[in-house]
Amino acid sequence: MTPNANPPRSREVPVRVFNGWAMLPLNLFLLLGSPALLIWSIAAGVSHQGHPYWGAFIPALLLETAGVIMLFGFFTLQPNEARVLVLFGEYRGTVRDSGFHWGNPFYSNGPSGASLPTAGPTKTAEKTAPPKRHPRLKISLRARNLNGERLKVNDKRGNPIEIAAVVVWRVEDTAQAMFDVDDYEHYVQVQYESALRHIASQYAYDHGEENETTLRSGLEEVSQALTRELQERLNKAGVVVEEARLTHLAYAPEIAQAMLRRQQAEAVIAARQKIVQGAVGMVQMALRELAEKHVLTLDDERKAAMVSNLMVVLCGESEVHPVVNTGTLYP
Repeated sequence: MTPNANPPRSREVPVRVFNGWAMLPLNLFLLLGSPALLIWSIAAGVSHQGHPYWGAFIPALLLETAGVIMLFGFFTLQPNEARVLVLFGEYRGTVRDSGFHWGNPFYSNGPSGASLPTAGPTKTAEKTAPPKRHPRLKISLRARNLNGERLKVNDKRGNPIEIAAVVVWRVEDTAQAMFDVDDYEHYVQVQYESALRHIASQYAYDHGEENETTLRSGLEEVSQALTRELQERLNKAGVVVEEARLTHLAYAPEIAQAMLRRQQAEAVIAARQKIVQGAVGMVQMALRELAEKHVLTLDDERKAAMVSNLMVVLCGESEVHPVVNTGTLYP
């Protein structure tokens, strides 16, 4: 037989359990009434028959045992918190209602391999310590932040860059989170790094071709692409990605200085282009105004000399000292 490459996904089944406040008086009655019945059956039976009343003694023991077992069925849920109910290895549903509840005492809160939520900054997969294991687990449905560490990756042009992002996510389907992946929190961390590396390799850091989106110029588009990429990867874990945004973007240290010099050179060239374009426009305006207002008539040689002088004055970086010419341009 061919193995199933795509095993069926789990689906969350909402269930309701008994109100804990309604079950508490019954539990107290069993815990307090059973000892009283037990004592009565012994005292009255011995005094009348020389042995306990077995018809009351045995039920009293059973009721006392039931009262003790019932204590393990009480649990509380805070707002945006859920409990997965598993009975002898079979998934029976998820309780999402906050408050004081009572359920089957033999329900477990989740698989024995489930991990407890961790606090503090999240680390990347390579540096993440093995998750803590606990047989009883309540899943938080609140939004969580994954503040990833900086990753060194290559952009579309092969330049090494440093990149990091923050991801806002929450558990949507508790059954998928518990049963379709081994540890959903660790799964989110690993998929975050994989998705970020893939997205970074699809875009150039900067200076792309015409109308090309880059990591620097298209932060909004890159963030949306990262969100979609993460959502596709985390659907299996029942996780919803609310938002993903870049928090750090820079060239790697080994090429940062070279790229800085390139950026400075490009900035100088761009500034020069603006200066030259402005100077040419001013020269054209000066020649046109002189001709239209008939201030003087210039032949081609004088126009060339005037253009040369104006371009030197307008494009030069140092202060210009005028020279008064009292002669003529002609020999």
